[in-house]
Amino acid sequence: MFDAIVVGAGHAGVEAAKALSKLNKKVLMLTISLDNVSYLACNPSIGGTAKGHLVKEIDALGGIMGVAADKTLIQLRMLNMSKGFAVQSLRAQVDKYAYHQFVKQAIESDKNIQLREGEVVGVEAVYKKSQCAVHSEGELEINGKNAEKVRNTEKSKSADQNNCELCTVNCAPRYKIITDQLTYYAKTVIFACGVYLKSKIFIGGTIKEKGPSSFARANHLSDALKKFGINLRRFKTGTPARVKRDTINLDVLEKQDGEKLSYTFSTLSTKTNYNKEPCFLGYTNQSTHEIIRNNLGASSKAKGITEGEGARYCPSIEDKIERFNKDRHPFFLEPEGLNTQEMYVQGISTSLPANVQLQVYRSLEGFENVQIMRDAYAIEYDCIDPRCLSASLMHKNYEGMFFAGQVNGTSGYEEAAAQGLVAGINAGLLLDKKSPLILRRDNSYIGVMIDDLVIKGADEPYRMMTSRAEYRLYLRQDNADLRLTEIGRKAGLVGDKQYNLFKKKMRDIERIKLLLKKRVEIDEVNKLIKNGEAMSLERVIKHHEVNFDGVLNLPLLKDLNKAAVLETYICLRYEGYLERENRLRHEQGRLEEAVLPQNFDYTAIQGLRLEAAEKLNKIQPHSVAQASRISGVNPADINVLIVRLKNYDTKDNN
Repeated sequence: MFDAIVVGAGHAGVEAAKALSKLNKKVLMLTISLDNVSYLACNPSIGGTAKGHLVKEIDALGGIMGVAADKTLIQLRMLNMSKGFAVQSLRAQVDKYAYHQFVKQAIESDKNIQLREGEVVGVEAVYKKSQCAVHSEGELEINGKNAEKVRNTEKSKSADQNNCELCTVNCAPRYKIITDQLTYYAKTVIFACGVYLKSKIFIGGTIKEKGPSSFARANHLSDALKKFGINLRRFKTGTPARVKRDTINLDVLEKQDGEKLSYTFSTLSTKTNYNKEPCFLGYTNQSTHEIIRNNLGASSKAKGITEGEGARYCPSIEDKIERFNKDRHPFFLEPEGLNTQEMYVQGISTSLPANVQLQVYRSLEGFENVQIMRDAYAIEYDCIDPRCLSASLMHKNYEGMFFAGQVNGTSGYEEAAAQGLVAGINAGLLLDKKSPLILRRDNSYIGVMIDDLVIKGADEPYRMMTSRAEYRLYLRQDNADLRLTEIGRKAGLVGDKQYNLFKKKMRDIERIKLLLKKRVEIDEVNKLIKNGEAMSLERVIKHHEVNFDGVLNLPLLKDLNKAAVLETYICLRYEGYLERENRLRHEQGRLEEAVLPQNFDYTAIQGLRLEAAEKLNKIQPHSVAQASRISGVNPADINVLIVRLKNYDTKDNN
């Protein structure tokens, strides 16, 4: 028997399996195809606005995504450089085939992980009986609903509850995972199924019962989950065509080289070649728009053959033409890898028929003779309502059953990987009988995302954006290690090398603080400020004419860690704003730390409105702060909660 079974080998599954391995757990990783391990089925990139923050946080907690992106870079850019540090994000073009190979090798070489190809066709909860006056030793294989009935029978109630696992209300099962060939058992299971559950691909009126990139789909797992009373929904997303590089006139497109940056996604990475291949910028035109308008009725959406809810923030080119009255729309031409002719046309995803797609792409300047290598398509799939999960990403009704990634209604590799990491950590902590790791809105973007999912749910594929974070001035990508490395270390994922680098950065920050009152001589000041005068280092850094590169070149700081200098620079330049945000964070933190009992009947609290009690019973929030974010729960209800539960001993009632 395994400690954990991870179903799915995409970005969520990989992070979950690696986290469990670092916690010294024996893991079985099941995937429909070994070829889809961490496969970048959509855009060949990692990071981007807000997503780059997630990758940095994954790395700070001990995850693998940042390392993999750094190892397989084609080019790197810092987005939003004209804006403040809070919204600046790294985005990397990566070689999608090298990325897959790097991560697959990391899984294969891990002695704690067994990677196995196979489709999951059934899931059962196995409740173990212990010896007692009523029950004999053995196993009872029943689904969750039947288990609940058994636990509540008079026979069970009459048994000695201290000796019989079956008789306890929170009876902990182990899980029987049935594949198309073999059966496995584990104490915990993490479903990281991606967009494979009964997925369908749409190209015009053509429907293919396949997963992304024409991989096989999961035909039976949806039904297995439904037997546990887990509600499923249909979501939809899409991807553009892949076109052949040497059939495009790249000279008429705007060349976009990578930037010469000293940044990396992982603190474990050193500088690499960030500009191996360029990307290109182009625009649609009126001819493009006319072709699309004339063929709108041929799209899968117009034909009414799709039922899933699509992503508002990643519209198809058809939706763009219909919704926005613009003369042109930008698109980016991105290399899929260094050893392939395939290029990804970001910004022109579509589900139009293949013959119409060719007309659309050939209407673009430079694409007059383009050859399509893979058609664009829309994909529809089953996913769960994440409000059935706790903040640990474990199902509220089934101990040891976790969900992570796009099966939770999110979109994007980075969102999936972040959830997988949290689910893997918490599965490991559960096995060790330790309290779960709950990331919060005031300490991470990952905490913001998970809180949004388990409290508000997702009516469409959820995408991380900086605007979702209340404390984004504090939740920057540059300080992700300062915010989360200690948490990752305590959880058992951050190794000695990474932790030592973190401690060195902390020491350098303290050294810089000691230098702030040091005098910067007038010659050095004059290089940075017109009509300057000798002044303290702190005054120099705060001066509005001085940028970060100028500060970095000061003799006082030249031998110190650049990341430490950047952290000090930002904290001083935004000092007043950060102080105000920190006061709000600390106030919110008190409510986050006010933990509520689980499996609690809120209708028993006098003075609490019925609507609020019903919503609280359904969500079972982890804290008072979470309760305050539930629709239908107002400030007066929160005051009642605080007063009525002030002396409630949550430890005895969890």
